[in-house]
Amino acid sequence: MLLSILVPVYNEERLVTGTLKELLAVDFPCETEIVAVDDGSRDRSWEALQSFQDQARVQLVRHDRNKGKGAAIRTAVKEASGDYVVVFDADGEYEADDLPKLLAPILDGKAEVVYGSRTFGSHSAYSFWYVMGNKGITLAANVLFNSYISDLETCYKLLPRELYRELNIRSTGFGMEAELTAKLLKRGIRPFEVPISYTARSREDGKKITWTDGVHALWLLSRERLRRKR
Repeated sequence: MLLSILVPVYNEERLVTGTLKELLAVDFPCETEIVAVDDGSRDRSWEALQSFQDQARVQLVRHDRNKGKGAAIRTAVKEASGDYVVVFDADGEYEADDLPKLLAPILDGKAEVVYGSRTFGSHSAYSFWYVMGNKGITLAANVLFNSYISDLETCYKLLPRELYRELNIRSTGFGMEAELTAKLLKRGIRPFEVPISYTARSREDGKKITWTDGVHALWLLSRERLRRKR
């Protein structure tokens, strides 16, 4: 089994080098590759990424302009060759050592899709409204699709590469999280969830998601719920 770790990067020159070093240091139970996509960064993120261009396990791609997280992941999936894919944001909020936890249910034959579920606390949450927004979007998905997932907006979504391609995720921004989950739930695929560590960064540290992304996520969930099955 080959796991492709997809790393979307936008203006993360301060963190991206550490992110890739952290991923390369993890003892995975399978073969891995890293596909990092610089999404038109305006800082020196691309120059930082190029320091890894001689690493056999690292593939680098660059967008000539910023297109959004969803677009960066779509590019990464096209370049990936793994049996499974998972996204790892280059923002320092997630722990690379948690990724093997997501692989365990796959390797044991217990699941096809695995989500890393975050637990929010006073030391790990960006703000009260951020957490409530996340819970509200997750609740909406559960109501609309009669499911019970705990963390829709988690970055950690591990699934077969071919399944991701079949889902045809069109959202170019953060809305890809809601669209992906909605399309899985509509197919009757209930993600297996495992607990992971998480520490949110502040707006001053570069937090990019906003309340408008939450509104867009709700619209995408409703759209996919009402869309006729083909």
